[in-house]
Amino acid sequence: MSTANAKSKSRFKGFTEGLFGALIAALVIRQLLIQAYTIPTPSMESTLLVGDFLLVNKFNYGMRTPDWIGIPYTKVGFDVPWYRFPAIREPQPYDVVIFRYPKDHSMDYIKRCIGIPGSTVEVRDKIVYLNGKKFPQPPFSQYIDPRIWKRNEGHYAFPTFRGLGSRDNYGPITLPDRKYWMMGDNRDNSADSRIWGFVDHSEIVGQGLIIYFSWESRVPWSQFFKKIRFGRIGTVIR
Repeated sequence: MSTANAKSKSRFKGFTEGLFGALIAALVIRQLLIQAYTIPTPSMESTLLVGDFLLVNKFNYGMRTPDWIGIPYTKVGFDVPWYRFPAIREPQPYDVVIFRYPKDHSMDYIKRCIGIPGSTVEVRDKIVYLNGKKFPQPPFSQYIDPRIWKRNEGHYAFPTFRGLGSRDNYGPITLPDRKYWMMGDNRDNSADSRIWGFVDHSEIVGQGLIIYFSWESRVPWSQFFKKIRFGRIGTVIR
């Protein structure tokens, strides 16, 4: 083998090993520390907008090993035993939380944590109460429907969880051990715990950290720089 061929193979080997190492590092970081997430629906407006790209902190609530192995973006795969590392802290009311959708664990949802295990949540005339006190109103939350549905009406397109009222008058409901209550900041247009109920601790993924990019899908590509919401880039999620 010539010296030139040996050097070429050595460079190729070094490149592939470096690429493989970088890939493994990226996968480890994504699984255990930081994950990117895109906002697909308006349920968190105007705190988070459709087209926002987020970084999610998976460290605070306890890193977890993979619980599923398969083909990405499909349901082809199988469950595996998993482990959650000790948390720095548990989810708290007002946190913006990413979690596995309780009805389909292949989907991630993002909502605001309202209640934690042992607390009592109630909605009266659209206003959320936690343990009998008004829940702090997020500064960019919104109500888009002026109507207020009474307790026995206005059950979205589906019955509310356990039939405990309507969209705007719900509960009270006390959360069992390891269960959390999640609601969207766009309170009149959010499919949340009022419909599908509790989020188990095992379904918690991480906490919304920062918006690293954002664009408006309704603006045509011919106006590329108008698509980008420069003012939202770098916004810390509150």
